[in-house]
This record gives sequence, structure tokens and C-alpha cells, in this order.
Amino acid sequence: MRDDERALWMRLVALSETLPTVVDAQLRRDAGLARYEYYVLSMLSESPDRSRLMSQLAIATNGSLSRLSHAVSRLESNGWITRRQLESDRRATIATLTDAGMQKVVESAPGHVEEVRRQIFDQLSPDQVERLSSALDPVLSALCVPPVGDVGAECDATGPESAGCDSPQ
Repeated sequence: MRDDERALWMRLVALSETLPTVVDAQLRRDAGLARYEYYVLSMLSESPDRSRLMSQLAIATNGSLSRLSHAVSRLESNGWITRRQLESDRRATIATLTDAGMQKVVESAPGHVEEVRRQIFDQLSPDQVERLSSALDPVLSALCVPPVGDVGAECDATGPESAGCDSPQ
């Protein structure tokens, strides 16, 4: 590994370890939610009919089905999500955001957005945001992280941690 590659790798590691902790702390403090739980609620709030197959939701939240199932159980116990089996395929489960869950997202989003803005976007110019986003595209594609709004398009139903994605190289 070249020196410049090592330096970038170390910066990416620092970012990937630090930023989620900071965002998680804000969400726990202000909304009583773990970061992953918030993302589950958020992804459902942006879905048609506020519903998604659990397999698609796992991909959208970059989590395993096991992790998602644990989070959804907690969110379900709070009345924010319901689950039901798909009538046409009893093996598939659909998660749906309830009205109370939508209210939780509406109440939690401003603080979350402000924290993300403070930690990231207030530190970058618009040009830097565009360049960073473009630079990350091929890396995320290689990791089989689907583009926003295109969940499941390039990854199989087991999620981005699977080796079966068909991402372009």
C-alpha cells in the first residue's frame, strides 16, 4: 500500500468509526432511538405505502436480516412498526410504518438532520460535497451498496454483505 493510500485508509477508518458514534449519541439522547432503528423508520417513511419487504429493508439499511429483525422487534413493541406475512409468499414478511412510527420520524428527523449537517456539510463546500459523493460511487458500487432510491437493484435479497451482488466493476 502506498503512503497516500494508507493515509486515506486511516482517514476512512477514523470517519467510519467516529461519525456513527456521534450520530448515534445524538439520536439516543434526543429521540431515544439507536441510529440503526432511526434508519429503519426513515427508510419505511420514504417507501410506497410506508412498507417494504424485510429483505429489501435490510438492504436499504445496510444490515443483516438478523440485525433488522432485532431492531424491528423493538420498534414493533413501541407501536412504530407492524409486520405481516406476504399473502402470495408466506416466507416473505412486510414491515409497515404505523402512524405513530411516522410521527416518531417527524419528531426525530430535525435533530438528526442538524447533527449530520453540523458534522459533515458545514465542514464542506458544495463543490467538495459533489466531489466526495462522486469519488465514493465506485467504492460503494464495488461493495454492492445500491444507489439511494434503487434498493435491491444490484444486490440479492441477502444484503450488501453477501458475495452475490452483480455490481459493475
